Amino acid sequence: MADNILVMKNITKEFPGVKALDNVNLEVERGEIHALVGENGAGKSTLMNVLSGIYPYGTYTGDIIYEGQECRFKTLRDSEERGIVIIHQELALIPELSIGENMFLGNERKGKFGIDWDRTYHEAEQHMNQVGLKDDATTLIKDIGTGKQQLVEIAKALSKNVKLLILDEPTSSLNEEDSRMLLNLLLDFKKQGLTSIIISHKINEIAYVADKITVVRDGATIETIDNTDRKVDEDRIIRGMVGRELSDRYPAREHKISPEIGMEVKNWTVYHPVYIEKKVVDNVSFNVHKGEIVGFSGLQGAGRTELAMSIFGGSYGTNISGELSIGGKPIKLKSERAAIEAGLAYVTEDRKGNGLVLEESIAQNTTLARLEKVCSHGIIDVDKENAAAEEFREKLNTKTPSVQQLVGNLSGGNQQKVLLAKWMFADADVLVLDEPTRGIDVGAKYEIYCIMNDMVAQGKSVIMISSEMPELLGMCDRIYVMNEGCMVAEMAAADATQEKIMAAILKSDKA
Repeated sequence: MADNILVMKNITKEFPGVKALDNVNLEVERGEIHALVGENGAGKSTLMNVLSGIYPYGTYTGDIIYEGQECRFKTLRDSEERGIVIIHQELALIPELSIGENMFLGNERKGKFGIDWDRTYHEAEQHMNQVGLKDDATTLIKDIGTGKQQLVEIAKALSKNVKLLILDEPTSSLNEEDSRMLLNLLLDFKKQGLTSIIISHKINEIAYVADKITVVRDGATIETIDNTDRKVDEDRIIRGMVGRELSDRYPAREHKISPEIGMEVKNWTVYHPVYIEKKVVDNVSFNVHKGEIVGFSGLQGAGRTELAMSIFGGSYGTNISGELSIGGKPIKLKSERAAIEAGLAYVTEDRKGNGLVLEESIAQNTTLARLEKVCSHGIIDVDKENAAAEEFREKLNTKTPSVQQLVGNLSGGNQQKVLLAKWMFADADVLVLDEPTRGIDVGAKYEIYCIMNDMVAQGKSVIMISSEMPELLGMCDRIYVMNEGCMVAEMAAADATQEKIMAAILKSDKA
């Protein structure tokens, strides 16, 4: 008989007008890594929020049996006291505080006269060693990369005597090297007896790390697949997630690239906005033709996002120099508004922080970049705004009962569609898409790829920044490779491979 650390029975959770979970069942064995997969909006995170007490007992129906006892958690602290710790996709760290301060925030190590800082930093470094983090515990969070921040969150969980670790999209913002290191860390924890539940859309990572895989679709449990032999059929997982065959993950496209250049950048150099002597983009040149998708590859910290943001009206960096032309015309963009008016769009990788206003409706977010298009005498015409939003809701197949729905209530994939709708409504000629499929499922990815194909079919220019090499190879016409702020290679996608891209990075002078 299985030694289950967790059994969730007939969990049902409703929000106004939506049944998010419908009699979901989940069994997790002690000491295993159990994956939870499904499309955005399938109910994965909702189920884990029920388990951890974020949605307290009484707001759902069903039973939670943990370590043989029925649990009725009212708060997150209740579940943490039992050894259940959840790490969300958006990391809950305070940038201006140190690693040690973040690790024990709300759980301070107190002495006779307040916080015992020696004990705080000593214990922090003990837990940091457990996850292989070698930085000083006094280092500020803002001074370490995303990969290390994820390790801080895990070390923080270990400090709470975790028995069941839940990770929601832990590798969504990591490069391949950091992702594999994190997955191997989970495998090491498994050997020590720790149980983990991992939510992820990266099926190759799930296949690598998970002992069992539970597929959830439309708020219901579809099946649990045994993967102890690591021979899971990825097509079976996708079929369970989307409810249909997905024969090709990258839609076919006629490659009709114009000889006209949509945007060209020459000798572009950018310095850090705070450490003004630090060069983050170093003499970079590139171009993108009309009707072309150009990819940007590189490791974490390569400077791709900094390059894109600095071009978009100087929204990042200082002492920016170089030449920029759009549609063959030299131009200087002194603000984001100037960039938008020049026909340039930047779809940020941080849709929740910088791309969308979560407390506003789909309609309001859709028109935000070009309000003048729905204004009459300086006043927003609400009927026009709603009509525009409805048009893009249908065009992008955004799953929502109404364009009056708050964006914060949408799944990640549907939020991403609203973000794309915002820039499609702005009618930009050049679109820079920074990690456009981060944290969304294979079905939603496919739909976004189709949108990209439609854009270039209209003669627009698309730049795609991505940490996932397979999607760059599957979607792009050309690929540029960056490393530590420099452009180190350019290759036709037809000639490119993951090995060639990595070789270009490793052989570059700064590697």
